[in-house]
Formats: sequence, C-alpha cells, structure tokens
Amino acid sequence: MGDATERRLHEQIEFLCAIDELKSVQRQTTLLDGSRRENSAEHSWHLALYAMVLAEHGGEGLDLCRVLRMVLVHDIVEIDAGDTYIYDEQGQETKAERERQAADRLFGLLPADQAGMLRAAWDEFEERRTAEARFAYAVDRLQPLLHNHRTHGAAWRRHGITVDQVYDKNHPIGDGAPRLWELARELVEKSAQRGDLKR
Repeated sequence: MGDATERRLHEQIEFLCAIDELKSVQRQTTLLDGSRRENSAEHSWHLALYAMVLAEHGGEGLDLCRVLRMVLVHDIVEIDAGDTYIYDEQGQETKAERERQAADRLFGLLPADQAGMLRAAWDEFEERRTAEARFAYAVDRLQPLLHNHRTHGAAWRRHGITVDQVYDKNHPIGDGAPRLWELARELVEKSAQRGDLKR
C-alpha cells in the first residue's frame, strides 16, 4: 500500500476505535426488562431496526439508506457532548454548541470524503428539512417513549415528567410519521391513566 492508502486506513481505524466510547454513554431510557439504562450505542442500533421495521409509516419514496445512515451517526457526538436528556431545559441551552464541536472533532478523524458524508448525515438529521430526517427524528423520539410506556414510566417517574412535557417534546413525531404520532399519543394517555406520568 502507498502512503496515502496507509494514512487513510489509519484514519478509518482511529475513528472506529474512537466511536467505541459510545458504548459507555449512558442514557435515561430504561431497558424493557427494567434491569438497567441503555447506552447510546444500543440506542443507535435499536433505532436502525425501528427505521427498517417502521419505514412504511414514513411515507412513499423514503430513502431508507439515508435514514439508516442518520440514525447510526446522529448520537456519535455524545462521546464528547454527553447525552442531554430531552427534558433537561438547562442542558438543552448548550446542547447544540457542544454537539457541533463534538461533530467537528469526531467526524474530522475520518478521511475527508467520509468525514463529509457522515457529517452531512448528522447535519441533515439535526436540521430535519428532508422527509428522511423527519422520519429518523420520529423513530428517535418514539423509542424512548415506548420504553417509558412499557416500563411504567421508569425514566419519567425518576424525573417527575408531566404529560404536557411529553407532548411538547415529542409532537415532531407527527412531522415524520403521522401514524406513529397517533400511536405515541395513545401510549402517553394510557401511561397517564396508569399514573406513570403526572398531569
């Protein structure tokens, strides 16, 4: 191999080793068996399967490969920025800048062409201007909501979350998948009726 090929392979391996740290970023979402909280790498894997299984609810012509790329890379920035809980208002104020800096560093480990491709996927997810990004965001919001419903509000109870907060933060599900938003609303109402969410 030539020097350029060697350098490229080295950069790719360094990136792949660096993102192993995503397995150590703990999220607020509890596993369905209630044993522990999930990590961000598990969340990304789970979202990829959500996207594949639920793609028919994202509308006609959806480019599933683009969706999968987004859900697999959108949380890589949490290696540096940490996972900011969606209901943490103070953390949300600095989240965008912390994550932008993390994206610059982490995607910058890759060769320029791959760095550009993955950074573009991350930016697309954040901006939510495309149907694919809106659908990716929808499943990203649905997964923890479903886990909370199935674990009787494990994370919601831990943080004293209200029905209004859940609706406020999760209504964009409807922008990417209206039927999934209908499902989400049904789950929220059932959770509230059981006392898993405060009114």
